[in-house]
Amino acid sequence: MTDGDRSTDVGLTLPRSPATLIAVPRLLFTVMREGGNDVQRQLEIDGERVRIGSHPSNELVLDDRLVSRFHCTLTREPTCWAVKDAESLNGTFLGGVRVRDAILPGSECELRLGDSWLRVTPVRARAVVQVPEQSQFGELFGNSIVMRQVFALLERVAASDATVLIEGESGTGKELAAAEIVRRGARAQRRFLTLDCGAISPSLMESELFGHARGAFTGADRARVGAFEGAHGGTLFLDEIGELPLEMQPKLLRALEAREIRRVGENDTRKVDVRVIAATNRDLEREVNRGRFREDLYFRLSVIRVRLPPLRERLEDIPCLVQAFLERMEASSAEPLFTREVYRELKAHDWPGNVRELRNYVERALVLETADPASVPSARDGQRASRSDDDGNSAPASDVEQPFKVAKERVIVEFEKVYLERLMQWAQGNVSRAARKAKIDRMYLHRLLQRYAMTRDSQPDR
Repeated sequence: MTDGDRSTDVGLTLPRSPATLIAVPRLLFTVMREGGNDVQRQLEIDGERVRIGSHPSNELVLDDRLVSRFHCTLTREPTCWAVKDAESLNGTFLGGVRVRDAILPGSECELRLGDSWLRVTPVRARAVVQVPEQSQFGELFGNSIVMRQVFALLERVAASDATVLIEGESGTGKELAAAEIVRRGARAQRRFLTLDCGAISPSLMESELFGHARGAFTGADRARVGAFEGAHGGTLFLDEIGELPLEMQPKLLRALEAREIRRVGENDTRKVDVRVIAATNRDLEREVNRGRFREDLYFRLSVIRVRLPPLRERLEDIPCLVQAFLERMEASSAEPLFTREVYRELKAHDWPGNVRELRNYVERALVLETADPASVPSARDGQRASRSDDDGNSAPASDVEQPFKVAKERVIVEFEKVYLERLMQWAQGNVSRAARKAKIDRMYLHRLLQRYAMTRDSQPDR
């Protein structure tokens, strides 16, 4: 059972259509303590995604004070299992090495999380699921198993009125998914408003969400209706919800729970009937661990979770997507440009901009009348490219093929890594001295060092 299926056990049924039967992956977990010698329990878990942590919502819950609420996730990839640490405080260790992302050995391996040891063993699948033969959901296309599973889930989501959280990297089609959910839902003929939480100044966020009264603040010369009131009876799409300022999150939670809002500068509340669909390119479980996103708001938004996979996880869909783009551009006659050799080269790229980047490539190929894949930069090229400033120092390059937010975050990550390395060298490994030098809080520095696995010092409890 996938994570999306876990979240939607609310009486919805799969659409009746031709389907493919696939086996559900299964893992055997042996939970141990004291260096792997004391076996606590064993359990088998079905699914392509297994979340591990101390919070009860995880598929595998560990009663360990050194394990974060959302510690790490095991994900089934086409030929292997992968582990991804969720910015846990005390880290995830594979073979004695702290890892952020790693491929698990094929047969059996051991992970250490806090004081807990996990022996992970893939076992024979016992269940199968039906995957409908559906290659399209509105403007989303794909023949791969993973996308057909997403389409089946989206069909069920559209038939409900539940709050939805759409997760995925920039360019995977989150806005398209949200729009199609609305078009196929009961509120299709009502208002559909979009609010980009990443494009609004924090000082204006409350007014944008809930509106304001005349004279509520300087410049408020007239009353204004906010997004919740504007979408009354319909749907509100909160794009980039991970960018919502922390101080605004309790107010949004209250609006979702009570279905009522209060305009800035007013005392009276107003009832609203709004379906909320949220989307983010951030890992909100990591943001919860970092203290940047409220846990209660996360669970209120993720009544149903839909994950749109990046293009690199479904490269077999590239021919299908290219053909769909050509049809939308009324340029099907240009299909001979995309030969088998071209498709083979396209599947070798990482596509950091995902489907949006592929569409730009197709459009560029039509303009230039050539489908030379050499013009498509890989993710590795984008990450490794650098430039020199006037002093000759190397600095991360900005890849304009990526959305601004993604490129900015990658530059910040590279800066933090280099700065921390030089800072700790200067301080000779002394965290307190380094914190004084950088003029930042010692605990915050601890968290930064743990994020990039730059220290082996004992870590404080979470």
